[in-house]
Amino acid sequence: MTHGTRPGRPAAQAGHAVVVGGGLAGVTTALALADAGVRVTLLEGRPRLGGLAFSFRRGDLTVDNGQHVYLRCCTAYRWFLDRIEGAALAPLQDRLDVPVLDLDRPEGRRLGRLRRDALPVPLHLGRSLASYPHLSLADRARVGRAALALKGLDLADPALDTQDFGSWLAAHGQSPRAVAALWDLVGIATLNAVASDASLALAAMVFKTGLLSDPGAADIGWARVPLGDLHDRLARKALDSAGVRTELRTRVTSVSAHADGQWTVQVPGETLEADAVVLAVPQREAHDLLPAGALDAPERLLEIGTAPILNVHVVYDRKVLGRPFFAALGSPVQWVFDRTDASGLREGQYLALSQSVAQDEIDEPVAVLRERYLPELERLLPLARGADVRDFFVTRERTATFAPTPGVGRLRPHARTKASGLYLAGAWTATGWPATMESAVRSGVSAADAVLGALGRPRPHALFEFEEAA
Repeated sequence: MTHGTRPGRPAAQAGHAVVVGGGLAGVTTALALADAGVRVTLLEGRPRLGGLAFSFRRGDLTVDNGQHVYLRCCTAYRWFLDRIEGAALAPLQDRLDVPVLDLDRPEGRRLGRLRRDALPVPLHLGRSLASYPHLSLADRARVGRAALALKGLDLADPALDTQDFGSWLAAHGQSPRAVAALWDLVGIATLNAVASDASLALAAMVFKTGLLSDPGAADIGWARVPLGDLHDRLARKALDSAGVRTELRTRVTSVSAHADGQWTVQVPGETLEADAVVLAVPQREAHDLLPAGALDAPERLLEIGTAPILNVHVVYDRKVLGRPFFAALGSPVQWVFDRTDASGLREGQYLALSQSVAQDEIDEPVAVLRERYLPELERLLPLARGADVRDFFVTRERTATFAPTPGVGRLRPHARTKASGLYLAGAWTATGWPATMESAVRSGVSAADAVLGALGRPRPHALFEFEEAA
């Protein structure tokens, strides 16, 4: 086992919690519990923390497995960044500004922008929509009406989860072009599903919270350093400082309850005794570890589908993109980010293409993807036409997110199980959010809150400030 540093246990510490899984949900749970005076052991099977938001080395470069962004409305993830002292390394835009290139328009007239003004909702997007060249005048007017209808939906209404977003958009006058050029442009990136495959509840949550709650809610933030610097290095430093015992390369083989309410967690070479256990692992792994009777219908966890994300990485010998990122229409390319500085590349430019809803491409050979995407980048970026490609590779996350299909809401469990002392965390649990970093952190806070209540520990105000900001 790989042992971390173990600062002295504070005198006020009481109870022992074992957190299984070192992704954002597990790290959040561990930090929140440790900050409240609980003794915590965090177990992670991989040789690093961070779950599916991580980095690796490729030659001289430090590469993220995929591009991850967050929004100003992601108050829990922002709390997490503050807690690990990483907020300055993943800053937010001053004001929402998304360049959108449409290959179906003549060269020189392809650029549109989605940006906000310093006006109250919904006027903050009015000027941007009024001048958005990728929609007709009629579509722009109908988009405004649909947005107001969306704003009026009650997110607490369980009926929303039984409907698909695409049918709702069609019923509210949205043309296929409007869906492609606006609703799916945002929805595919945040939900990892096209509108016709997405739960209306989750889509409404994204658009109401991100675009229709506060003028700055949709301002975009992203890491200017490798994700591993945040979710592994700084997270590990924060865990160590909080007194958490962190064990990497340590896979849990079983979790079992005692008659006295205590728990046993078995790992190779050690048996851990705990007052509380939090399973912060993917839903299938959680299903396999759940003791009998912990959930009424544990098979529902296996009904939560998954959706892939493909990332295409291209290193050019020169600069071909003059902005930090853009989104594309009329092309298989979705979102393109400049990762040059973050990766440590000293000359040339490194672009990362984030391709959600990648079911048809996730298993394509690299050579096929190269033939598809390099010409598309040349169509989108004139400067790429004369550039040499120094490296081309792909990263694949076949189970990147849970599938946000209609009806998924009834499958997502809450933090508390029927087994006293056993809790669940993960972006796939019932946070109300789609599978995002925000959902993962929220789930960790919910699990920690449930554990603290069961252990009779006070709920530190500082840990939950983001709930008041939301």
